[in-house]
Amino acid sequence: MRARIVQPKLVVRNMIAQFDHLLEGGAEGSPLYGPVKAFPAAIGATDQARLRAAYTRQITEVINPAQRRMRDFLEKEYLPVARDSVGLSAMPGGDKLYAYLIESNTTLPLSAEKVHQLGLSEVARITREMEAQKTKTGFSGSLAEFFTFLREDKRFQPSSKEQLRLGYEAIGRRIDSRVREQFSLIPKTALEIRPVPAFKEKTDAGGSYQSGTPDGSRPGVFYYNTYDLAVRYMWEMETLYLHEAVPGHHFQISLAQENEALPAFMRFGGNTAYVEGWALYAETLWPELGMETDPYQRMGGLNDEMLRAMRLVVDTGIHTKGWTRDQAIAYMLSHSPMARTDATAEVERYIAIPGQALAYKIGQLTISRLKAEAKAKLGVRFDARAFHAQVLDTGALPMPVLEAKIGDWVKGGGK
Repeated sequence: MRARIVQPKLVVRNMIAQFDHLLEGGAEGSPLYGPVKAFPAAIGATDQARLRAAYTRQITEVINPAQRRMRDFLEKEYLPVARDSVGLSAMPGGDKLYAYLIESNTTLPLSAEKVHQLGLSEVARITREMEAQKTKTGFSGSLAEFFTFLREDKRFQPSSKEQLRLGYEAIGRRIDSRVREQFSLIPKTALEIRPVPAFKEKTDAGGSYQSGTPDGSRPGVFYYNTYDLAVRYMWEMETLYLHEAVPGHHFQISLAQENEALPAFMRFGGNTAYVEGWALYAETLWPELGMETDPYQRMGGLNDEMLRAMRLVVDTGIHTKGWTRDQAIAYMLSHSPMARTDATAEVERYIAIPGQALAYKIGQLTISRLKAEAKAKLGVRFDARAFHAQVLDTGALPMPVLEAKIGDWVKGGGK
């Protein structure tokens, strides 16, 4: 605080609001009280009462007071000295910190300007593909008008949380019926589909993944967000499942931690470029897995790809070019059909976690390039199942290491 190395006021206010949500329900309303709300029948009434009392005491006397102290510190002491700016470039040493964050997140020595220009190029390419899908639907207006149509037409808005759940379960079954055509490695860990818990749904992403345990005793979980239900568009469901669940995060994370032959840092560690690059690459497998056959679902896939491309533009814009929060939100809304709720959450995330969002597209482009090069060199010997096994069977690798590994595999004839 003395050195003026502080968070933006916007981030601090969001943190205070999250603490308020955690505190507002008292002990029984706390997420930490969840384990004692229901018990197996084998646990007797006396033990249930004892455990509930112990949880109540711990939350009331220890946890909530600590959270209250942190919340009050943020409001009374930190917020007054937090910065009005949102980008790192406005902070002492911010340009050097951002350069470090680019390399640490992408595992590549890229300049902010190169990332920005790559993002602009990808945005232009994806825009052309969106125009093609608009034409396929028969929509006669402009692309901006098509975005508004996708945001506002009731046919794309779920009528209930139950409809979302059933929809994701059906998508999961369809993908499971085809996934072995592309993958020889299948996780042993089960996957469950659940809504985002209410206490964090307002600030959470549209979908997310929580890993299971290496021994399979706890499943992996694909979370879908039901907050502001009208903007959980059904045209984005297939691509979201491909990314967060199968064959995205669930496959990559589960296969790594289940592999006891790997050292712990390769089973449980990782880097964003690989982990998120893989999940975004998994979205590109929609043709092979029989997804996005409907032009609206394909628009959902392009929208998600556009999101990752826009991140290259917006993240660097915020942290090196002086972009404001509202300027960044406006850019995202003008180049995609995403809802303002999602665009706002995305931009505020880039402000809070500089550089992290760059890794998705950089990682995906690297994996896709390696696949294209392998197919070109191996020809008819190229086997997608073998390629995917090579990418997945050694945990999360830095991009240069992955590139060397795939290069050696190609030299060995793809065996």
